[in-house]
Amino acid sequence: MALAISMEGIEARARELGVDLSAVDLDSITLPAGEDFGILSDDEEILRDEDPPELEMGLSNIIVVDNLPVVPPEKFEKLENVIRKIYSQIGVIKENGLWMPVNPETKKTYGYCFIEYNTPQEAELAREKTNGYKLDKSHIFAVNMLDDFEKYMKVPDTWTPAEIKPYTPGENLLKWLTDEKARDQFVIRAGTLTEVYWNDARKLAPELVFQKQYWTDSFIQWSPLGTYLATVHRQGSQVWGGENGFERLMRFAHPMVKLIDFSPGERYLVTYSSHEPSNPRDTHRVILNIFDVRTGKVMRDFKGSADEFTTGGNVGVSGVSWPIFRWGGGKDDKYFARLGKNVISVYETDTFSLLDKKSLKVENVVDFSWSPTDPIISLFVPEMGGGNQPARVSLVQIPGKEELRQKNLFSVSDCKMYWQNNGEYFAVQVDRYTKTKKSTYTGFELFRIKERDIPIEVLELENKNDKIIAFAWEPKGHRFAIVHGDGPRPDVSFYTMRTANNTSRVSKLTTLKAKQANALYWSPAGRFIVLAGLKGFNGQLEFYNVDELETMATGEHFMATDIMWDPTGRYLATAVTSVHEMENGFQIWSFNGKHLYKVSKDHFYQFIWRPRPPSLLSPEKEEEIAKNLKKYSKKYEQEDQDAFNQLSEQERKRRTQLQEEWDSWVAKWKQMHEEERAYRRELRDGEASDEEEEYEAKEVEVEEVVDVTEEVLAFDLLDQE
Repeated sequence: MALAISMEGIEARARELGVDLSAVDLDSITLPAGEDFGILSDDEEILRDEDPPELEMGLSNIIVVDNLPVVPPEKFEKLENVIRKIYSQIGVIKENGLWMPVNPETKKTYGYCFIEYNTPQEAELAREKTNGYKLDKSHIFAVNMLDDFEKYMKVPDTWTPAEIKPYTPGENLLKWLTDEKARDQFVIRAGTLTEVYWNDARKLAPELVFQKQYWTDSFIQWSPLGTYLATVHRQGSQVWGGENGFERLMRFAHPMVKLIDFSPGERYLVTYSSHEPSNPRDTHRVILNIFDVRTGKVMRDFKGSADEFTTGGNVGVSGVSWPIFRWGGGKDDKYFARLGKNVISVYETDTFSLLDKKSLKVENVVDFSWSPTDPIISLFVPEMGGGNQPARVSLVQIPGKEELRQKNLFSVSDCKMYWQNNGEYFAVQVDRYTKTKKSTYTGFELFRIKERDIPIEVLELENKNDKIIAFAWEPKGHRFAIVHGDGPRPDVSFYTMRTANNTSRVSKLTTLKAKQANALYWSPAGRFIVLAGLKGFNGQLEFYNVDELETMATGEHFMATDIMWDPTGRYLATAVTSVHEMENGFQIWSFNGKHLYKVSKDHFYQFIWRPRPPSLLSPEKEEEIAKNLKKYSKKYEQEDQDAFNQLSEQERKRRTQLQEEWDSWVAKWKQMHEEERAYRRELRDGEASDEEEEYEAKEVEVEEVVDVTEEVLAFDLLDQE
């Protein structure tokens, strides 16, 4: 961030601070040894290896096209026109930029040509687009960059074994999970500072772990299991972690990176950048890299125009829908996929190539999602042919690509898909047109994934015309909640996929009428939920126990923009980010709605809890611990009491200090008053004014004369009436 500031900005900042830049010797400024403030220098080795600086364009804008037909002079012009037609569609070929060498003996071409573009980006795109292009059965293009030949020519003829470095054990990246107080961490970004804290609810205050200024150029992001903290810079991305703090663990060179995304198991990092095209009529050029997080190696890259990476055909001026690649197969990071035109391209991480070397063809597919736990893809295809071809939702098993279940849907205007986090249930929210086609109503198709033949139930609300505002599955559970209604105060309904007899039938638990809520936030452990009223409701909070079907508490965080449960479900954070100019900061609440503490921060941008990896305990062991909770709770109750006593002692000391400060202030003014006694006596001509008994009170009677003339006149007027 510091390097991206303009000179005008530096001069403006200097004027604010009263610094004369002309008097500053910039050559005399040195950084502390080994400190680069987390910013890569352009001359560092990693950048020289990955992105060598070029003062001149060199040969990077020239491609070599091989496997062309070998033709005599009379067919030379025809072949050149064919090649020019193919390659001029990709970019602008320079004048005299197409050259096919000719054999001087046979007068025929050699079967290859050189094409020079205006920019290296166009040349790279041409290589990607046409390598493997089939001109006819006998001629399949082999396209390479010309400067690749120079690189490969420098490879030594003799092989030398790599130097084997001695093994050095790495740091324990999960040390933070062994905190004796079982606290959770969170990271915030405010102003130029990024800070990591422990959430110490017993002390009713956060405890600082690590702090760094200008740690990132744009945003920060935890990895899904909490092992790494990622930062984004002009030169690429970096991940941080360690046993006793946050050391830089790996760098991922990707100039002008804008977005990043981890795979669920943290094995891979996807980075994205978008670049302006040389031709204003073209779309932005997109570059995607997939890195191995531990080694920093690029496992696969994807390059092309933004149109190639759109989801459902919708794209902004300079970007695409994110994430482009969606990961599946659970925590094994075995598959990732992206949506294309009439296809879903599924890749496997063993080879980082297309599964079975071909994409899954689905005509008119507009959306898909993965099961969180299994290699199952759900996809949606809208109605076609004016309603003659119904919409459908399908479940497809990977890698076999066989269809497990399909449901046809009629008169569909929109569709949303929701997976339960254990992959046991799958909900499809379907907005359908009425018979008149002038309005819509909503229903739900509920799939039981783990049961035989995947049975489907249809759920319709009592009032079909209710607008669906929010839907959310209970984590690790069988219930779901819906916010619905058309008025200013919608209703909230709770349903279960199990009845009292444990039969497979959806049933309603309860409906809460007229709530100030438009968002649902389930605790990660289930059971508890926060009904939140954001935006127009100004941060209303209701903490609800779904087991007991009762409200535990209500609260308010005025203008709240973000609500986040900690990974254990013990605490809730609410935040007001810099979207609003006022009230920036965050508040921490207990799971049952008790307000614990508040922290105000100017220019507050991000608050993110550090995720935890899944528990290593079996469900049976967790159930056993829950049954014997009273035995374990004695220890923690004593620790809570000690913490409470410590807080009480701190409060007593604070009040004692305030009392001492007040007594000191009063004593100082009394002393000053005594020292000025003689001066006050002199001002009063020797009269003492400090002693209360030296004054004399006198009673004075004052007589008030009434204007007789006015009263007589008033009586005369009354008599006349």
